[in-house]
Amino acid sequence: MKLLPLHKLGAREISAGVIDFGLFLPWVSASEGNRLWVKVIHEKDQFLQAIQPLKFELNHSVDLDYGDYWSVQVDINSTPKPDAKSAWGSPGRYVYRYCLENPNAPEMIDWIIDPFAREFGVGKLSAFTLGYEAYSWSDQENVWKTPALDDLVLYELMINEFGGDIDGTIIHLDYLADMGINCIEVMPVSNVANTVDWGFLPIGYFGVDERFGKRKDLQRLIDAAHQRGIAVILDVVYGHTSESFPYAYVYKKLAYRENPFMGPFAKDYFGESTNFCRAFTRDFFFTVNHHWLDCYHADGFRYDCVPNYWDGPVGQGYACLTYETYRMVKAKQGVAGHWQRFVQNGDINLIQCAEQLEGPRDVLEQTYSNCTWQNETLGAAKRVACGNQNELASLGLRLGLSGYPAEVTNDDDRIKKTALQYIENHDHSRFVCDFRTVFRGNELLGEGDRSLWYKVQPYLIGIYTAKGIPLLWQGQEFGENYSIPEQGWGRVLMFRPVRWDYFYDPVGKKMIALVRKLIKFRRTHPQFRYGEHFFYNHHGRYQSKGLMLFSRRYGDNFSLIALNFSDQEQIVPFAFPFGGDYREELHGHENLKDIVCEEQSWLTVPSNYGRVWTLQ
Repeated sequence: MKLLPLHKLGAREISAGVIDFGLFLPWVSASEGNRLWVKVIHEKDQFLQAIQPLKFELNHSVDLDYGDYWSVQVDINSTPKPDAKSAWGSPGRYVYRYCLENPNAPEMIDWIIDPFAREFGVGKLSAFTLGYEAYSWSDQENVWKTPALDDLVLYELMINEFGGDIDGTIIHLDYLADMGINCIEVMPVSNVANTVDWGFLPIGYFGVDERFGKRKDLQRLIDAAHQRGIAVILDVVYGHTSESFPYAYVYKKLAYRENPFMGPFAKDYFGESTNFCRAFTRDFFFTVNHHWLDCYHADGFRYDCVPNYWDGPVGQGYACLTYETYRMVKAKQGVAGHWQRFVQNGDINLIQCAEQLEGPRDVLEQTYSNCTWQNETLGAAKRVACGNQNELASLGLRLGLSGYPAEVTNDDDRIKKTALQYIENHDHSRFVCDFRTVFRGNELLGEGDRSLWYKVQPYLIGIYTAKGIPLLWQGQEFGENYSIPEQGWGRVLMFRPVRWDYFYDPVGKKMIALVRKLIKFRRTHPQFRYGEHFFYNHHGRYQSKGLMLFSRRYGDNFSLIALNFSDQEQIVPFAFPFGGDYREELHGHENLKDIVCEEQSWLTVPSNYGRVWTLQ
């Protein structure tokens, strides 16, 4: 894969007031009668009926690598204003779009967005800032290190639902750091056509959508996160796009039978499929990755819907992209500056997280992904919550990531591997909904019964003491309880802001106290991050009573975790493999003294809760 020449793509101010526009439009040439214009207007003028955008025709040439290239330079200062009252010529943001005249098209093809825009206006408008000054990163960026994989505690959030906008999200970073979070996974920030949208049908990939903020705002967010010891990974969508994405939109309008960028490739679950058989497509998304790592200092990616571009371990799609991205970062070793954040103790700590729910083990074993989403733990937990105690054994194995590789060597690259552990994420209703959901006449308005919050406790304790990377979905830590439809546009086009007032109510106080405690002893006890996981699979003794027991061991560090998913207190026997004194981590009410190795002891585990005993 190669990096596209971004220095000649998009809208860039090359000198004071002079803007250079450039884009690749393969198979669309001037020799066939095509003419391309860019329409530009100052942001302040865009809704005024007397002021129309100015129109500039682009020139055609041929790039040796990518074919048809269109460009034009516009001198803002020397161009007459469209109206005496216009803001044209003033500093600030200008919005623009392209329009194409084709001899075979019945009318002008308007509303072509710039696929290489670094900024965006309202909806489908691309943008640039006249007099833009680059962001000045803090000194922290020179010493920041992306955390090691096993040390991650993730928090998934959507900027406008979590903090309102980027500034509001920055305000809450201290809260996350205080809770013990050291990595946030941000839902897609790329440009989309709608004001309320999850962001999984992108139309612009090289910048942050204006509904969240501007370019420097996101850079400030990542800088501020790093200053607080928090890594930032971005949710990216490469296997499909919106129908308004220019490389889908233009060629449909032209009625071309083939497309230089889009087309069938692997699965076709959502949107318009991208075709990774095309070198242009592969280079485009490789360049997008480089841009976010270099310009925004992101610490990695969560790759959405991997099946849409999964063609095997040696294919041209997902596996190739993660390999090339890893090798690109590895090649930066020894280069001074922010790229050194990934290099620590000989390891490359670039976070590449796959959403490959169809084969989470395969994607770890066969690609340069070092972590993956997996719904197996969530699925088993939901079945237990619905009353199926037979699924406790399945849940116990899932919490231990049974069958998942811990490390894979590819060529000369030794890469640690793991999977995420969660009972909530953006794709599903809040876990409390599995115990009881209240509907107010409409499926979109369903909410979980927060009075049953206590039933969630053993699942939370399990997630934070299990193998893998624990993940919280925004507001989960204080009992957010939205229900989400299983399918349909109501999932993605409804605004569900985090209700911060929950933090202060009785349910919220109890839940946040538990989560903080769990994260704290996960961060301070190495067995929970690196240790072996052993599941005590004894149906008659444990699972039949609604209990699950497993242990974590790392060297001399040993903890026993006992979870009670039933509504009754349970007293059960257990023979500890190590003698000595055991401290109960959650409350210290059930400390165990003078335990004799392999001699049966009796453990009391409260209902809908758990115990964590650590050898002293």
